[in-house]
Amino acid sequence: MTATMTDRATSTLVTYRKDGNVAVFELNDPPANTYTHDMMRQLDECVLRARFDNDVQVIVIRGAGSKFFSAGANIRMLNEVDPTFKYYFCLHANETLSRLEQTPKLVIAAINGHCVGGGLEIAMACDIRIARQEAGKIGLPEVNLGVLPGTGGTQRLARLVGKAKAIELMVTGRTFSFEEAQSLGIVNEVYPKDEWWENVMLYARQFCLPNKAAMAVGHIKRAVQSGAEVSFEYGLAMERELQSLLFKSADAKEGIGAYVEKRQPTFTGR
Repeated sequence: MTATMTDRATSTLVTYRKDGNVAVFELNDPPANTYTHDMMRQLDECVLRARFDNDVQVIVIRGAGSKFFSAGANIRMLNEVDPTFKYYFCLHANETLSRLEQTPKLVIAAINGHCVGGGLEIAMACDIRIARQEAGKIGLPEVNLGVLPGTGGTQRLARLVGKAKAIELMVTGRTFSFEEAQSLGIVNEVYPKDEWWENVMLYARQFCLPNKAAMAVGHIKRAVQSGAEVSFEYGLAMERELQSLLFKSADAKEGIGAYVEKRQPTFTGR
Protein backbone atom coordinates (compact mmCIF):
# COMPACT_ATOMS: atom_id res chain seq x y z
CA MET A 1 0.00 0.00 0.00
CA THR A 2 1.39 3.41 -0.96
CA ALA A 3 1.78 6.32 1.45
CA THR A 4 -1.12 8.10 -0.25
CA MET A 5 -3.44 5.12 0.22
CA THR A 6 -2.34 4.80 3.85
CA ASP A 7 -3.11 8.49 4.43
CA ARG A 8 -6.58 8.00 2.97
CA ALA A 9 -7.21 5.02 5.23
CA THR A 10 -6.69 7.26 8.27
CA SER A 11 -8.54 10.32 6.93
CA THR A 12 -12.16 11.33 7.25
CA LEU A 13 -13.35 10.89 3.68
CA VAL A 14 -17.08 11.13 4.38
CA THR A 15 -18.17 13.66 6.99
CA TYR A 16 -21.43 13.15 8.87
CA ARG A 17 -23.39 15.93 10.49
CA LYS A 18 -26.98 16.62 11.43
CA ASP A 19 -29.03 19.70 10.65
CA GLY A 20 -32.22 19.15 12.60
CA ASN A 21 -33.78 15.94 11.30
CA VAL A 22 -31.59 15.91 8.18
CA ALA A 23 -28.32 13.95 8.11
CA VAL A 24 -25.76 15.41 5.70
CA PHE A 25 -23.03 13.17 4.26
CA GLU A 26 -20.20 15.03 2.51
CA LEU A 27 -17.82 13.16 0.18
CA ASN A 28 -14.48 14.76 0.96
CA ASP A 29 -11.37 13.74 -0.96
CA PRO A 30 -10.16 16.74 -2.98
CA PRO A 31 -9.78 17.71 -5.68
CA ALA A 32 -12.49 15.53 -7.28
CA ASN A 33 -13.98 13.60 -4.33
CA THR A 34 -13.10 10.30 -6.00
CA TYR A 35 -13.82 7.22 -3.92
CA THR A 36 -11.60 4.43 -2.73
CA HIS A 37 -12.50 1.36 -0.71
CA ASP A 38 -11.81 3.44 2.40
CA MET A 39 -14.32 6.10 1.35
CA MET A 40 -16.93 3.47 0.56
CA ARG A 41 -16.44 1.90 3.98
CA GLN A 42 -16.98 5.29 5.58
CA LEU A 43 -20.05 5.92 3.43
CA ASP A 44 -21.37 2.52 4.53
CA GLU A 45 -20.84 3.49 8.18
CA CYS A 46 -22.70 6.77 7.61
CA VAL A 47 -25.65 4.93 6.07
CA LEU A 48 -25.86 2.58 9.06
CA ARG A 49 -25.47 5.46 11.52
CA ALA A 50 -28.36 7.35 9.91
CA ARG A 51 -30.51 4.20 9.83
CA PHE A 52 -30.22 3.71 13.57
CA ASP A 53 -30.70 7.39 14.46
CA ASN A 54 -34.41 7.88 15.12
CA ASP A 55 -34.00 11.65 14.81
CA VAL A 56 -32.81 11.36 11.20
CA GLN A 57 -35.69 11.41 8.76
CA VAL A 58 -33.96 12.55 5.55
CA ILE A 59 -30.41 12.02 4.26
CA VAL A 60 -28.66 14.49 1.94
CA ILE A 61 -25.41 13.53 0.17
CA ARG A 62 -23.16 16.16 -1.39
CA GLY A 63 -19.54 16.65 -2.42
CA ALA A 64 -17.08 18.85 -0.56
CA GLY A 65 -16.24 22.13 -2.27
CA SER A 66 -18.03 23.56 -5.27
CA LYS A 67 -16.46 21.82 -8.28
CA PHE A 68 -17.25 18.12 -7.81
CA PHE A 69 -20.00 16.00 -6.37
CA SER A 70 -17.75 13.06 -7.23
CA ALA A 71 -15.72 12.01 -10.25
CA GLY A 72 -16.23 8.35 -9.34
CA ALA A 73 -13.70 5.68 -8.44
CA ASN A 74 -10.13 6.74 -7.81
CA ILE A 75 -8.31 5.67 -10.99
CA ARG A 76 -4.87 5.73 -9.39
CA MET A 77 -6.08 3.36 -6.71
CA LEU A 78 -7.52 1.02 -9.35
CA ASN A 79 -4.22 1.12 -11.23
CA GLU A 80 -2.31 -0.01 -8.13
CA VAL A 81 -4.45 -2.97 -7.04
CA ASP A 82 -4.88 -6.47 -8.50
CA PRO A 83 -8.04 -7.79 -10.23
CA THR A 84 -9.17 -9.64 -7.10
CA PHE A 85 -9.11 -6.42 -5.07
CA LYS A 86 -10.97 -4.63 -7.88
CA TYR A 87 -13.69 -7.31 -7.80
CA TYR A 88 -14.26 -7.07 -4.05
CA PHE A 89 -14.01 -3.29 -4.21
CA CYS A 90 -16.90 -3.25 -6.70
CA LEU A 91 -18.84 -5.85 -4.69
CA HIS A 92 -18.62 -3.80 -1.50
CA ALA A 93 -19.51 -0.59 -3.35
CA ASN A 94 -22.58 -2.34 -4.79
CA GLU A 95 -23.58 -3.55 -1.33
CA THR A 96 -23.13 -0.06 0.14
CA LEU A 97 -25.26 1.63 -2.51
CA SER A 98 -27.93 -1.07 -2.23
CA ARG A 99 -28.01 -0.46 1.53
CA LEU A 100 -28.43 3.26 0.86
CA GLU A 101 -31.18 2.57 -1.67
CA GLN A 102 -33.08 0.24 0.66
CA THR A 103 -32.83 2.46 3.75
CA PRO A 104 -36.43 3.47 4.56
CA LYS A 105 -35.54 7.15 4.82
CA LEU A 106 -35.62 9.58 1.91
CA VAL A 107 -32.16 10.13 0.36
CA ILE A 108 -31.40 13.23 -1.71
CA ALA A 109 -28.29 13.64 -3.87
CA ALA A 110 -27.29 17.32 -3.78
CA ILE A 111 -25.20 17.51 -6.96
CA ASN A 112 -23.02 20.55 -6.34
CA GLY A 113 -20.53 19.96 -9.18
CA HIS A 114 -19.33 17.46 -11.77
CA CYS A 115 -21.04 14.12 -11.26
CA VAL A 116 -19.49 11.48 -13.51
CA GLY A 117 -18.75 7.77 -13.48
CA GLY A 118 -19.13 6.34 -10.02
CA GLY A 119 -20.24 9.73 -8.77
CA LEU A 120 -23.38 9.41 -10.87
CA GLU A 121 -23.73 5.82 -9.68
CA ILE A 122 -23.86 7.09 -6.08
CA ALA A 123 -26.39 9.75 -7.08
CA MET A 124 -28.60 7.21 -8.87
CA ALA A 125 -28.78 5.12 -5.69
CA CYS A 126 -30.43 8.13 -4.05
CA ASP A 127 -34.18 8.73 -4.33
CA ILE A 128 -34.11 12.32 -5.58
CA ARG A 129 -31.36 14.26 -7.36
CA ILE A 130 -31.08 18.06 -7.19
CA ALA A 131 -28.31 19.71 -9.24
CA ARG A 132 -26.71 23.15 -9.05
CA GLN A 133 -27.19 25.14 -12.23
CA GLU A 134 -24.12 25.42 -14.49
CA ALA A 135 -21.96 23.68 -11.87
CA GLY A 136 -20.68 20.83 -14.02
CA LYS A 137 -21.35 17.86 -16.26
CA ILE A 138 -22.93 14.48 -15.65
CA GLY A 139 -22.53 11.09 -17.32
CA LEU A 140 -21.03 7.61 -17.32
CA PRO A 141 -17.80 7.73 -19.39
CA GLU A 142 -16.30 4.42 -18.17
CA VAL A 143 -16.23 2.99 -21.70
CA ASN A 144 -13.34 5.38 -22.41
CA LEU A 145 -11.29 3.43 -19.84
CA GLY A 146 -12.19 0.10 -21.42
CA VAL A 147 -14.59 -0.86 -18.62
CA LEU A 148 -18.30 -0.53 -17.81
CA PRO A 149 -20.08 1.38 -15.02
CA GLY A 150 -19.58 -1.29 -12.37
CA THR A 151 -21.23 0.16 -9.29
CA GLY A 152 -24.81 -0.28 -10.41
CA GLY A 153 -24.66 2.15 -13.33
CA THR A 154 -25.80 -0.23 -16.06
CA GLN A 155 -28.82 -1.30 -14.02
CA ARG A 156 -29.95 1.96 -12.41
CA LEU A 157 -29.55 4.10 -15.53
CA ALA A 158 -31.61 1.64 -17.59
CA ARG A 159 -34.35 1.81 -14.97
CA LEU A 160 -34.33 5.61 -15.09
CA VAL A 161 -34.20 6.27 -18.84
CA GLY A 162 -35.00 2.94 -20.51
CA LYS A 163 -32.67 0.38 -22.04
CA ALA A 164 -32.03 1.97 -25.44
CA LYS A 165 -31.17 5.44 -24.11
CA ALA A 166 -29.07 3.97 -21.29
CA ILE A 167 -27.02 1.91 -23.73
CA GLU A 168 -26.51 4.94 -25.98
CA LEU A 169 -25.32 7.14 -23.10
CA MET A 170 -22.94 4.47 -21.79
CA VAL A 171 -21.40 3.31 -25.08
CA THR A 172 -20.78 6.88 -26.26
CA GLY A 173 -19.47 7.81 -22.82
CA ARG A 174 -20.46 11.42 -23.33
CA THR A 175 -21.05 13.84 -20.51
CA PHE A 176 -23.84 16.38 -20.66
CA SER A 177 -25.49 19.25 -18.83
CA PHE A 178 -27.68 18.97 -15.76
CA GLU A 179 -30.53 20.43 -17.79
CA GLU A 180 -30.30 17.58 -20.31
CA ALA A 181 -30.11 15.13 -17.42
CA GLN A 182 -33.32 16.64 -16.07
CA SER A 183 -35.04 16.27 -19.43
CA LEU A 184 -34.03 12.58 -19.45
CA GLY A 185 -35.35 11.99 -15.93
CA ILE A 186 -31.92 11.44 -14.36
CA VAL A 187 -32.07 14.69 -12.36
CA ASN A 188 -35.26 15.84 -10.64
CA GLU A 189 -34.50 19.54 -10.25
CA VAL A 190 -31.84 22.05 -11.28
CA TYR A 191 -31.71 24.93 -8.80
CA PRO A 192 -30.07 28.33 -9.48
CA LYS A 193 -26.52 28.74 -8.14
CA ASP A 194 -27.48 31.51 -5.73
CA GLU A 195 -28.57 30.10 -2.37
CA TRP A 196 -28.50 26.61 -3.90
CA TRP A 197 -27.59 24.81 -0.68
CA GLU A 198 -30.15 26.71 1.38
CA ASN A 199 -32.84 25.71 -1.13
CA VAL A 200 -31.74 22.06 -1.11
CA MET A 201 -32.05 21.97 2.68
CA LEU A 202 -35.40 23.74 2.54
CA TYR A 203 -36.56 21.08 0.08
CA ALA A 204 -35.28 18.30 2.38
CA ARG A 205 -36.95 19.68 5.50
CA GLN A 206 -40.40 19.54 3.96
CA PHE A 207 -40.25 15.73 4.38
CA CYS A 208 -39.42 15.94 8.10
CA LEU A 209 -41.73 16.09 11.10
CA PRO A 210 -44.08 17.79 11.70
CA ASN A 211 -44.54 18.68 8.00
CA LYS A 212 -44.78 15.11 6.71
CA ALA A 213 -45.35 11.75 8.34
CA ALA A 214 -41.80 10.41 8.21
CA MET A 215 -42.97 6.80 8.49
CA ALA A 216 -45.25 7.22 5.47
CA VAL A 217 -42.41 8.82 3.46
CA GLY A 218 -40.12 5.90 4.33
CA HIS A 219 -42.75 3.30 3.49
CA ILE A 220 -43.51 4.97 0.13
CA LYS A 221 -39.81 4.77 -0.69
CA ARG A 222 -39.62 1.14 0.42
CA ALA A 223 -42.70 0.17 -1.61
CA VAL A 224 -41.21 1.70 -4.77
CA GLN A 225 -37.55 0.71 -4.37
CA SER A 226 -38.23 -2.87 -3.27
CA GLY A 227 -41.52 -3.36 -5.09
CA ALA A 228 -40.07 -2.38 -8.46
CA GLU A 229 -37.67 -5.34 -8.29
CA VAL A 230 -40.33 -8.04 -7.84
CA SER A 231 -43.39 -9.09 -9.81
CA PHE A 232 -46.37 -6.72 -9.91
CA GLU A 233 -48.39 -9.10 -7.74
CA TYR A 234 -45.72 -9.23 -5.03
CA GLY A 235 -45.25 -5.46 -5.28
CA LEU A 236 -48.94 -4.99 -4.55
CA ALA A 237 -48.69 -7.39 -1.61
CA MET A 238 -45.78 -5.36 -0.21
CA GLU A 239 -47.78 -2.17 -0.68
CA ARG A 240 -50.74 -3.65 1.26
CA GLU A 241 -48.54 -4.77 4.15
CA LEU A 242 -46.84 -1.40 4.44
CA GLN A 243 -50.20 0.35 4.26
CA SER A 244 -51.50 -1.90 7.01
CA LEU A 245 -48.64 -0.79 9.26
CA LEU A 246 -49.37 2.86 8.50
CA PHE A 247 -53.09 2.48 9.25
CA LYS A 248 -52.12 1.46 12.80
CA SER A 249 -49.98 4.57 13.33
CA ALA A 250 -50.91 7.69 15.26
CA ASP A 251 -49.82 9.78 12.27
CA ALA A 252 -52.41 8.15 10.02
CA LYS A 253 -55.08 8.90 12.59
CA GLU A 254 -53.86 12.50 12.78
CA GLY A 255 -53.67 12.92 9.01
CA ILE A 256 -57.13 11.51 8.32
CA GLY A 257 -58.62 13.43 11.24
CA ALA A 258 -57.05 16.68 10.12
CA TYR A 259 -58.45 16.22 6.62
CA VAL A 260 -61.96 15.66 7.95
CA GLU A 261 -61.65 18.61 10.34
CA LYS A 262 -60.19 20.84 7.59
CA ARG A 263 -56.98 21.70 9.46
CA GLN A 264 -53.25 21.21 8.95
CA PRO A 265 -52.01 17.93 10.42
CA THR A 266 -49.19 17.88 12.98
CA PHE A 267 -47.28 14.63 12.60
CA THR A 268 -45.26 13.17 15.47
CA GLY A 269 -43.59 10.12 13.94
CA ARG A 270 -45.69 7.62 15.87
